[in-house]
Amino acid sequence: MASSTTFLVLTALLALLAGQVIASDPSPLQDFCVADKDSHVNVNGFVCKDPKDVKADDFFLAANLDMPRDTTSKIGSNVTLINVMRIPGLNTLGISLARIDYAPLGENPPHTHPRATEILTVLEGTLYVGFVTSNQANRENKLFTKMLNKGDVFVFPEGLIHFQFNPSPHKPAVAIAALSSQNPGVITIANAVFGSKPPISDDVLAKAFQVEKKTVDWLQAQFWADNHN
Repeated sequence: MASSTTFLVLTALLALLAGQVIASDPSPLQDFCVADKDSHVNVNGFVCKDPKDVKADDFFLAANLDMPRDTTSKIGSNVTLINVMRIPGLNTLGISLARIDYAPLGENPPHTHPRATEILTVLEGTLYVGFVTSNQANRENKLFTKMLNKGDVFVFPEGLIHFQFNPSPHKPAVAIAALSSQNPGVITIANAVFGSKPPISDDVLAKAFQVEKKTVDWLQAQFWADNHN
């Protein structure tokens, strides 16, 4: 009886651990699985290209990440994401990269990556960054912030709302971020809430934000800029 109980406990623990392991991108079972974007088979990710057809260019992109990006949008930032859609060789490898350019007083507005943790380092300038926790038992959402200078590193946990802001009115800023998914996804909070197609009912949003419906209607009428490229 004791051995049966021990076996059941161990089985439950292994199931729990397995669930944690596959909670993000699955680990590869071979050297590589270059995405075959021409395949009509639907899988979670991409079907593997035949290894005989794989070339060095499947792992390469002339991304020009050393070049400044246009930051003249309303929010004053530009995110250049390098994911599996741009480098097929990233398929199953669980990683992607982004260059973020910030105009003076520009920001990468509050957003979340549903499938990735992000680690960011500042290459030029200064950034005020932060993230907010999920709903806590005390009904609070705690804010963690830090002022980053050139060479500093900060981590944004998977799925949590976070942001970066360039506090300098005179100097631009540049950062590089690595993300723990081949396709991290992004949900920009303001865009999703007030710019969805079709729009969320203003009754719903007025109740949620405790404001008048005309305020919601005004927000929904704005042009919500997308800073991702």
